[in-house]
Amino acid sequence: MVLAYHVVFGCYGFWLPNDPRGSWSAFVGSWELFRFGKATKVNTPRSLASAPHDQARRRAAKETLTFPAVRLTGPQARAVGRGFDQARTEAGYTIHACSVLPEHVHLVVGRHRRAIGRIMGHVKTRATQHLKSEGLWRHGGRSPWAERGWKVFLDRPEDVLRAIDYVRRNPQREGLPAQRWWFVTPFEACPQRGE
Repeated sequence: MVLAYHVVFGCYGFWLPNDPRGSWSAFVGSWELFRFGKATKVNTPRSLASAPHDQARRRAAKETLTFPAVRLTGPQARAVGRGFDQARTEAGYTIHACSVLPEHVHLVVGRHRRAIGRIMGHVKTRATQHLKSEGLWRHGGRSPWAERGWKVFLDRPEDVLRAIDYVRRNPQREGLPAQRWWFVTPFEACPQRGE
């Protein structure tokens, strides 16, 4: 039985379909980007973020994007958090861990009656709405987020705790201060939903 989900979704331009470390994409939709290689589809659930690769080539590929890659600032990250909290309140999600990094987000979300893909869409939508309403995103109808994300199903308590620890430590691994979000509920204190 699934207890929680570890979800990761990037900002626009974070992880390209032809990233040399691999991706879950089967298609590169831009000729300019395709010049850097075809899609690098992999099927592993393991993170490939630390795999060695040609970083200069990856940065050059990002330069061909239609719009500049999105990098969230501190005020934008806080607005994203307020959006996550609104979604959590609206639907009754339990969020066990959260890291909002400049180019991507990690969440550990407790089991819920809604499908995790729908939950990801909900939190992205509310985060974008907060960015816009607070005057921190002025790019018309364009979303700051990549279309898809990754989700890992966690079915053992030790898996949930490991994911929570990973998410909590993520900012420091990127040289950023620790994050403490008011809407995070410790896993141990949460009754497991049978929904």
